[in-house]
Amino acid sequence: MKKSMIIFSLVTLLIGFMVAIQFRTIQEPVQRDTRDTWEVRELIIQEKELQSELIREIRQIEEKLAQYEETQAQDELEVLNTTLDEFKVEAGLTEYSGPGLIISITPYFQGIDLGQEAVVLTPELLKKLINELYMYGAEHISIQGQRLISTSVIRDINNETKVDGLPLNRFPIEIKLVAENEELAEKVYNRIQASNLEDEFFVEDLRFSVSNVMDEVELPAYLDSIEIGNMKPAEE
Repeated sequence: MKKSMIIFSLVTLLIGFMVAIQFRTIQEPVQRDTRDTWEVRELIIQEKELQSELIREIRQIEEKLAQYEETQAQDELEVLNTTLDEFKVEAGLTEYSGPGLIISITPYFQGIDLGQEAVVLTPELLKKLINELYMYGAEHISIQGQRLISTSVIRDINNETKVDGLPLNRFPIEIKLVAENEELAEKVYNRIQASNLEDEFFVEDLRFSVSNVMDEVELPAYLDSIEIGNMKPAEE
């Protein structure tokens, strides 16, 4: 009898909880999606590209694990060294070259009238540009000879835009990017041309120009030290 009462109480509680969720869902107004069809299609394309990239990375990791299993002890050191070199490339700690583009940013109006504020590239606009370049397919990027890595910081310091401490106070500002192959570099170029980046820079009185795809764009290595604050050697 006591067991039946417990089961009945649990079932009643569950039904009440479901009814409460349903009532709350009904009461909350459905927000109208104001995005047009092209924006939705663009988001879908971006999500599919991100999914493809994740699948590609998973396959690479699986291949690496299979390689570890096949090589056994005699070749493990060689595989580890190869993996370390690959990580250095991914982290931006080595010089890198490949098919890519060069973007140049200059003031739209070269002459500045008296009393007119100097034109600057804001951190917000620069971060938007970098994020879109990565989203379009750029693999490695440098700004004014400063290699960008996963921990790079773009921010305003004393009214001056800086990338990892490097001030961007002189024009032209040159951004180099390298893609994985020529096909992806062409894709980055086409997506830049189809974007509204040029208009967004024009609003800030900046001229945005991009070169054609080049067979070889050279990027420097990241030379500053990388601080690792939340890692420590594993205990044996």
